[in-house]
Amino acid sequence: MTDTALQIIARGPRAVAEAAAAALDADPRLEGATYSILEEDEARGVWRIDAFPTDDDEAAGVETTLKGFADLKVQVEPLADADWLAMALSGLPPVRAGRFFVYGAHDTGRAPANAVKLRIEAGAAFGTGHHGTTVGCLQAYNDLLKGHRFARVLDVGAGTGVLAIAAARTGSSHVVGTDIDPVSVRISNENARLNGAGARFVHASGLGHPAVRAFAPYDLAFANILARPLVGLSLDIRRALRPGGFAILSGLLRTQARTVRAAYASRGFSLVRALHRDAWTTLVLKRG
Repeated sequence: MTDTALQIIARGPRAVAEAAAAALDADPRLEGATYSILEEDEARGVWRIDAFPTDDDEAAGVETTLKGFADLKVQVEPLADADWLAMALSGLPPVRAGRFFVYGAHDTGRAPANAVKLRIEAGAAFGTGHHGTTVGCLQAYNDLLKGHRFARVLDVGAGTGVLAIAAARTGSSHVVGTDIDPVSVRISNENARLNGAGARFVHASGLGHPAVRAFAPYDLAFANILARPLVGLSLDIRRALRPGGFAILSGLLRTQARTVRAAYASRGFSLVRALHRDAWTTLVLKRG
């Protein structure tokens, strides 16, 4: 890659931005591309995509895809050589999702007394609690807790570990998280220690790791990843859950929800609920 890290920004109407995001997801050459989509200006109806390519080919592919949508205004600019993540996090407010209060070190002391406090330091991992997918998963889990208890919980693609840690902090006795990124595994284990949570995180792709198999079948599985991997993991997640177990799935756009639902319906799952936040959907499914 060139010496200068790049950020690619696209702005336009919601429908166009969602279509462009779906096009990024559908391109096998961009399977590992990192991007976000959010509403930037509600009054003007402007949505924004931020992409952070990791090499020249990925940058060219993302730029070409986004510029293929005439109603998107696309710009490519250098990513500032600074601790941008730390600066961004310092300006993020804490997040409340049901009983859960997610915060960083800069908000220590602000948590309400009646909340389950989750201090999450992101480092280089995804999942500070601010993204619509993470909030959706926490809210869905909060609502399920009103009528169920989950002794064994699996978190696929754990990122910072926030979802697994939330489970461990609310009574789950066996909690295992996986991630394909070893840096995320390190960060999630650090966050578990920081929160006094009995959750273990392992480096794994798929669900064949001995630490995952040790506590199967699970009562609940989180998977906050992307639509395509969610579809690919549908059979593995079914096998990892007990009959009657729940799956909370996110990382998918509203436009992708039907495809993911269909894949899991073919595995015997029924839809319990769908939550929407911004352009994102969280699905709560139950294994038949």
